[in-house]
Amino acid sequence: MAIIAIWATLIVNLILTVAGFLEYLRESAKAEPKLPEDPPFVSVMVPAHNEGIVIIKTGLSLLSFDYPQDRYELIVINDNSSDNSAELLRNVQKEFGEDRLKVINTDAVTGGKGKSNALNIGLKHAKGSIISVYDADNTPEKGALRILVAELLENDRLAAVIGKFRTRNKEATILTRFINIENLSFQWMAQAGRQRLFKLCTIPGTNYVIRRNILEKIGGWDVKALAEDTEISFRVYRMGYRIKFQPKAVTWEQEPQTLDVWFHQRTRWVKGNIYVVVKNAKLLFKREGRPIRFDLLYFLSTYFLLMTALILSDVVFVLSVAGVAHSDLQGFSNWLWLFGILMFVISTFVTITTERGEIRFSNLLLIIFMYIVYSQMWLAVAAYGMVGYIREQIFHKQAKWYKTKRYK
Repeated sequence: MAIIAIWATLIVNLILTVAGFLEYLRESAKAEPKLPEDPPFVSVMVPAHNEGIVIIKTGLSLLSFDYPQDRYELIVINDNSSDNSAELLRNVQKEFGEDRLKVINTDAVTGGKGKSNALNIGLKHAKGSIISVYDADNTPEKGALRILVAELLENDRLAAVIGKFRTRNKEATILTRFINIENLSFQWMAQAGRQRLFKLCTIPGTNYVIRRNILEKIGGWDVKALAEDTEISFRVYRMGYRIKFQPKAVTWEQEPQTLDVWFHQRTRWVKGNIYVVVKNAKLLFKREGRPIRFDLLYFLSTYFLLMTALILSDVVFVLSVAGVAHSDLQGFSNWLWLFGILMFVISTFVTITTERGEIRFSNLLLIIFMYIVYSQMWLAVAAYGMVGYIREQIFHKQAKWYKTKRYK
């Protein structure tokens, strides 16, 4: 069971990687989409809770888009912050004016309830017919917003367009180097593969645009969802709309530099995605669930089948080394294990060759190390997140939003 589950997932991801690479070649050959002469007004929203360390750099970056300056506004939802964010944002607001930068300060009553709640508050104050969302640690490239909006306007069936995110602090620690490769290979390359094969993409938490009228139709963001991006993607597809991935729109974001911060952030992701899967599982064999069926199966296999298989595999391995158990497939599985590592390393290295400066021998060694170490770290996170989710359901506890630590 473990071998079949692990290899099925490995093969699916390999297929997505190959398809994603082909999609990358196709998209890189295309010219950037062009804005119309009279572009729509865009509201760029940033939910921020105690983000004083990074908010000024992010705000200045978002105010420097090459999108027509009179056709977009920046809204920062300073969500029940106890640091100096409000003062810092006031100083920026004096320089750029309240028309360009709106600051919404919430308190413990109206805010402090997670990203979805903050975004819903921001939506009520937004003037734009198109909404864009960025995390508080992002420094997008100047053309990101223009490219996203131009792509969205080319097809009326598109509800949203998502961009690519890169790791800003990738050289900080070995963990951020792991995350850099993870983002390139298993985040945006998988997005590109799903787009090419299934016309599916999942909205990330940052660097995307979405039509306001569709947001309002679906009632905004789900305040119970820790993975509000995945949850809203599923509702968009169920409405019959599409989401497109545009890799030319790039943002750079700060990633966790320490294991405890990474563990808490990823645990939130796991619990959030499990919530989305459970919420939509009943649609798996229903007609209305057809647009999201592949993603449902993909998430179900990742968080339930694959996790169980990996835990079983690790337990059998430990018991085998201890001499307690013996598998008749020992020799066969050793060859499979070796071949699996080669597939993982080669396919992952091929994906990072699409980025300038990433084709290094040190990255090749890092990918091998990732298979041994980082994959097991993710397994621990998945198991811990699953247990945490079950515990919250049994005791009827509301999942808490974990604030990711920032660095200067």
